[in-house]
Amino acid sequence: MVGKSLKKWWPVFVLPTFAAFIIGFLWPFIWGIYLSFCKFTTVKDVVWVGLANYKKIMIGGDFSHAFWLTVVFAFVSSILINVLAFSIALALTKGFKGTNAFRTVFFMPNLIGGIVLGYIWQTLLNGLLSMWGQPLLKLSATNGFIGMIVLLLWQQIGYMMIIYVAGLNNVSPDLIEAAQIDGATASQILFKIKIPMIMPSVTICTFLTLTNGFKMFDQNLSLTGGDPGKKSQLLALNIYDTFYGRSGPQWKGIGQAKAVVFFVLVVVIALIQLRSTSSKEVQA
Repeated sequence: MVGKSLKKWWPVFVLPTFAAFIIGFLWPFIWGIYLSFCKFTTVKDVVWVGLANYKKIMIGGDFSHAFWLTVVFAFVSSILINVLAFSIALALTKGFKGTNAFRTVFFMPNLIGGIVLGYIWQTLLNGLLSMWGQPLLKLSATNGFIGMIVLLLWQQIGYMMIIYVAGLNNVSPDLIEAAQIDGATASQILFKIKIPMIMPSVTICTFLTLTNGFKMFDQNLSLTGGDPGKKSQLLALNIYDTFYGRSGPQWKGIGQAKAVVFFVLVVVIALIQLRSTSSKEVQA
């Protein structure tokens, strides 16, 4: 009876969520793509300009700088976060006392909001660097880049560590015991058994860290604000600055075009990453 009722009434339950999805996501997304080909200040004074906004993106140097800085930032942060998170997870699955406390401590930074986290680290780094008479935001863009890397590592390592701990705990002890009986070394067990067996965890963590690196906005805004001279400005902040920080109807269209390019970039890289890591997963 329950199954028949579900088959009969499932549209009633699905419709509200589906309607919310269309109203809150799908329609704004389609409308946003259309606006990227227009010049406007509000949605009531839209003027079609074709590919003019995309041409201005390619000419403007601020977008290309933010683009390559974001690519480098996303890949560097992703590699460092995953290597460190896996190393910590490996240490915390050795069975020594106090591992739950360590897991909690490492995970806690992930609970802090990005804006708050950025201001906390701004205070810490400025206080540290001011010992040499130079606060963070008055230094080169390289120092701002390193500051953002440190911030993101501190925030996300604990979350990825939890995922790796779950993956390592699911590795069959029989496989490890059999390898030890056959004379496998610790490094061979790690690279030939543990890492291949936790590739689903690697896929998830790599996807999360890459996309988080590309989408990072609030930490960038609060930590450096793009200073000095917008040289530490990542793509999300660059789009925000173009859309809201400049006057004139042409800038909103350019900002919208940047957002579309940004979306395509993140989707393409995420799909490539998912395909490359998923292909290495081992069926248990």
